[in-house]
Amino acid sequence: MAKKFQSEQEVFWAGSFGDEYTIRNDRKELLLSRKTLLNRALKSSSKLESVIEFGANVGLNLIAVKDLIPGVAATAIEINSSAISKLKMIDDVKVIHGSILESNKIEMYDLAMVIGVLIHIAPKYLPLAYENIYRATRKYILIGEYYSRQPEEVSYRGYKNKLFKRDFAGEMLDKYTDLRLVDYGFFYHKDESSKLDDITWFLMEKADI
Repeated sequence: MAKKFQSEQEVFWAGSFGDEYTIRNDRKELLLSRKTLLNRALKSSSKLESVIEFGANVGLNLIAVKDLIPGVAATAIEINSSAISKLKMIDDVKVIHGSILESNKIEMYDLAMVIGVLIHIAPKYLPLAYENIYRATRKYILIGEYYSRQPEEVSYRGYKNKLFKRDFAGEMLDKYTDLRLVDYGFFYHKDESSKLDDITWFLMEKADI
């Protein structure tokens, strides 16, 4: 039975374009850059025993986290079937075939992570994505996306209505008053030491209740 999606962006990423993206990113040489990003972004966090990533694709970020934090329990949520097949090949990763916009029945984790995913969600669906991320964590949220102080839409590989830039972390901090900003940083695409695209990351923490 075919999955029903709420948005055209979900259909886009679940289909052939998502398959092509999976092929482009299924390269082990990209793993070092993900380790560089996550090592820096998580340096201000305390002990993490569990992590969930929304939009995990082939799982490079989760592999990096597992290398950096041996023994961490990892879960992936991914919309594309080709990527799901790759994720299931990673040892000790629980895989959920679903969307960030679905209210998946999941546990709470020490860290909820979303990198390069929120930029591909139409603005009207962002509150739902934020809520699902927020509910998935008992402690930390890590966001890594293109940043813009003012919301804007840009062309993505010749497609319209597929890439949106804004202050995602700022919107979550405004929406959830128990969140606090722990750390943030930027990677520049011309920095050969990191070999990452322009990406701004934010580590947020839930206040103790």
